[in-house]
Amino acid sequence: MSTSKRDPEALLRRLEWTVLRRLDGQLHGDYRTLFRGFGLDLADLREYQFHDDVRRIDWNVTARLQTPYVREYHEDREVAAWFLVDLSASVGFGSTGQTKRMLATEFVAVIARLLGRHGNAVGAMVYGDRVDTVIPPRTGRRHLLHIVDRLMSRPQAPEGRRGGGTDLGVLMRSAAELIKRRSLVFVVSDFISEPGWGRHLARLAQRNEVIALRVHDPLESQLPDLGLLVVQDAETGEQMFVDTHDRGFRQRFAEAAERREALLLQQLAQAGVDALELSTTDSLADAILRFSDLRKQRSRLAGGGTMPRHLSAAAAGALR
Repeated sequence: MSTSKRDPEALLRRLEWTVLRRLDGQLHGDYRTLFRGFGLDLADLREYQFHDDVRRIDWNVTARLQTPYVREYHEDREVAAWFLVDLSASVGFGSTGQTKRMLATEFVAVIARLLGRHGNAVGAMVYGDRVDTVIPPRTGRRHLLHIVDRLMSRPQAPEGRRGGGTDLGVLMRSAAELIKRRSLVFVVSDFISEPGWGRHLARLAQRNEVIALRVHDPLESQLPDLGLLVVQDAETGEQMFVDTHDRGFRQRFAEAAERREALLLQQLAQAGVDALELSTTDSLADAILRFSDLRKQRSRLAGGGTMPRHLSAAAAGALR
């Protein structure tokens, strides 16, 4: 990693120029498209109008009056946002010159800067092999740089720790206990974890608006033909000698990856959480714009129950 990449100020300036500038041009400042849940207190009822979010329809009143009515809320001018960042051993992997960890850090920096420009406080909880860093929500550029610096400078979690791999349930349970006020919560992880975290995520989503960002690398889904290799599980330290020239082995690897993906999406859907998939080969700006498209589509189609809660680069083309 170059010196400039270790400098939080240099990283933030680069992202402001390459990512935020583009988002400003294409989102037209409508960051509420990305982040719902700002209104908390019911203010009034009014007749449904075109482009209203169908999830705000009050079905009891609608049935009684035979006319669609929507709920209006007092909107908070500010919202507290929390970033639950997984920096476990597996997040340090990257096959393209960009690691999942650096991608996660850049995502946090961009979204926190976007929220911070509107006066919203941002905080962070960081998990390595346990929750070892809690940064309470505050405002200001200096505070954001502090968060980014902690993410960049934190030592990599040790590989193959005793007692097993990552347990994201610990992170989500800790967040549910710590976050008292309804907040916007981003869970930033590769979701390579011990099972059981889904119920803790669902509990967290009951009181907060939760968005999952899943960082991944192409080699975690498909293995190229590279001949004989020694591969190591970053979470457990287990090593295995494999022959990637074997087409059958590559096929079994891809099928296992597909099963893990299906299970992950099922757990996120059961928790009622929107998810954005971000590959180490992706453009960060493109990924956030895809997510904006998903939120817009879901706002229009939420009543039909056919819209996915997860969007990848491949799925984005089908929506346009």
